[in-house]
Amino acid sequence: MELGLTTFAELYPTGDRPAPTAAERLRQVVDEAVATEAAGLDVYGVGEHHRRDFAASSPAVVLAAAAARTERIQLTSAVTVLSSDDPVRVYQDFATLDGLSNGRAELMAGRGSFTESFPLFGYDLSDYDALFEEKLALLLRVREEEPVTWTGRFRPPLREATVYPRTDGRPLPVWIAVGGSPESVIRAGLLGLPLAIAIIGGEPARFKPLVELYHRALAEGGHERQPVAVHAHGYVADTDDRAVAEFYEPYAAAMSVIGRERGWGPMSREQFDALRSQSGSLFVGTPDYVADKIARVRDTLGLDRFMLHTSVGTLPPEQVLRGIELLGTKVAPQVR
Repeated sequence: MELGLTTFAELYPTGDRPAPTAAERLRQVVDEAVATEAAGLDVYGVGEHHRRDFAASSPAVVLAAAAARTERIQLTSAVTVLSSDDPVRVYQDFATLDGLSNGRAELMAGRGSFTESFPLFGYDLSDYDALFEEKLALLLRVREEEPVTWTGRFRPPLREATVYPRTDGRPLPVWIAVGGSPESVIRAGLLGLPLAIAIIGGEPARFKPLVELYHRALAEGGHERQPVAVHAHGYVADTDDRAVAEFYEPYAAAMSVIGRERGWGPMSREQFDALRSQSGSLFVGTPDYVADKIARVRDTLGLDRFMLHTSVGTLPPEQVLRGIELLGTKVAPQVR
């Protein structure tokens, strides 16, 4: 199973430590990608957001900087908010990244859990589902056909257009990233695309019916088995006490900010402890504990990839880099 890291380049203050500037945080993210490769891990992902508390509005640009300093790891968006972007330009950005990285680019397409990009780029939220469906279809046409003739609702038509640059020697890998919607899971399966599931609450075992639904949709669409990945929050430290002490406060602060926007209560220590229990969605603790928990989720869901999201709250860089080192040198060998 592949193992790696994801980030949204978060910009949260913690306690008496101010938030980094966006420029500082983006440079830290590139350092994290370098550390991910050095630790022997497989993939690094950057998510797209258009808010004050996240620095990475253009994952392809950030990943290109990481490509210049790495040689082996896969570099993926996590996710690209395809609904509010132009599929032609998205393809160009990631095909360019693929060339710069010598064939290591991936694209995870999602509808987006935040909505700031829709008014920013002139889209109506009432078209939320229709936008994603149409733009995903166009992205796949651009990826697969040369030239493309296409007409839709949300962008000017294409007539005998070939989009350049093309990827060298393989189609651009496109995943569908979902938060738990059965309709999204079915779409991924019918299209024969790999599936990435964000598990940020509850119990991972409860996602098993969705994975089974995905496999049924793959079969119905006449496709071979495709990879399944999970993205989850967590942090690895040398001891349990240290993991909790370093992770809880930044995590609770970040989740409480988001919770206020979405109608959740503040994150409590009791909720945190429940989430990091054996059956919960937080992967926080020693290498042994985190490895055992990842392996059990892998076996329950039949995973091909697991991506740990550490800086949910903005941790100090030295703590993040140590966590990456432990994930690669201590957790990964046990899981594999």
